[in-house]
Amino acid sequence: MNSVRVPINDLLVWRWQVLAWAVAQEVNTDGFIAFLTNNGIAYPNAPFPNRLFVGAKRVISFSGEGGADAFQELQNAHQERPSFLVGIFSYDIKNQLETLTSRNADHLHFPEAYFVEPEWIIDFDERPDSGDELVIRGDGDVDALLKKIRSFKPSYTRISPPLASATIRCRVTPAEYQENVRRVQQHILAGNVYELNYCIEFFAEHINLDPLATYRALNERSPMPFSSFLKIGERYIMGASPERFLKKVGRRISSQPIKGTIRRGQTPDEDAALRTQLMNSEKEQAENLMIVDLVRNDLAKSAETGSVRVDELFGIYGFQQVYQLISTVSATLRENVSWADAIRNAFPMGSMTGAPKIRAMELIDELEVSRRGVYSGAIGFVTPDGDFDFNVVIRTLLYDAQSRYASFSVGSAITYEADPAQEWEECLLKARAIREVLES
Repeated sequence: MNSVRVPINDLLVWRWQVLAWAVAQEVNTDGFIAFLTNNGIAYPNAPFPNRLFVGAKRVISFSGEGGADAFQELQNAHQERPSFLVGIFSYDIKNQLETLTSRNADHLHFPEAYFVEPEWIIDFDERPDSGDELVIRGDGDVDALLKKIRSFKPSYTRISPPLASATIRCRVTPAEYQENVRRVQQHILAGNVYELNYCIEFFAEHINLDPLATYRALNERSPMPFSSFLKIGERYIMGASPERFLKKVGRRISSQPIKGTIRRGQTPDEDAALRTQLMNSEKEQAENLMIVDLVRNDLAKSAETGSVRVDELFGIYGFQQVYQLISTVSATLRENVSWADAIRNAFPMGSMTGAPKIRAMELIDELEVSRRGVYSGAIGFVTPDGDFDFNVVIRTLLYDAQSRYASFSVGSAITYEADPAQEWEECLLKARAIREVLES
């Protein structure tokens, strides 16, 4: 693989310059782009790299038909030719793992799993001591590619509104939402589950989005450590995720579930009070602890005996819109467990299902009125050595440019002590950043 390193002065400007070039140029036949960024946010175990994947040497895609095992096929493709693979796992791939179904209509039609071996990998390396660098890797002429990027002139120089206007609708009313929360609580009382992540969809039809301008606006309002922008043909993913699903470095795997959310304050005193309120909330801690126990069980399926541990419990992390309660669970992989099996054994992430996981997923399909699809799935990459990093697809806008349909979903963990009205308000809080972008 050829490579070139170029010292640069303004890393942020270069990120948007290179991403704008990738979006504007039909540099590959299927129009694939995957951009990951950490927005300079510190995060335990390191957040996403600032990295752009462009083009597709090969595509490994699964539509849910034919009974193919997506995880095994992906493992086989990687074993046949070790390389970077980047892409998505849809939530609905759960139906391959358990005897489950997805009854709701699919309005976006993303593949259930889609990975590519990219033609180009472009890293934006922050080096405080020696100066920032742009690093381009690929099998082609890296100097010629760099020249194209340098000469490209974006059609805009600032973040512009993506829409003149947008009508955002929710598929459930506040009353319907709260009634479903009470239904979940009856299932908890009956012993069917003890926590369930109930989600709702917001959507807009017949709208024309500028996906890159929309993503830039979202990234400005809600910078996150697992942010992503993907283009798969005419379908786009614009993500502002704060949550890691699973990471592997060597034989060590780690998961960082989020459960517990509160808004940021308008003043320093209010902000500090809200942070303390979240830190001391028995309800939020109980939600988080339930999912930590589920994640420990998921990782134990792949781990050496006795290696699963909780590195941090109830960590408080502040983002631009909210404070979050985040825990970190890690384990050492057994020698005979592949990287693909490690993902399979933990998917889908417990923070987006509830516990016990299988019964929670059955109830999710009964109670929710939208197919989750990419939402509450995972986006990330695998390295040639079999290491990987995947986020949880939340706070993410999905868009089909052909049908002009845009969708984003939000949810919260329902326990028996949950207040239906407060859970509705939490959903509105989580939806705020994307709504502000679309309704600006």
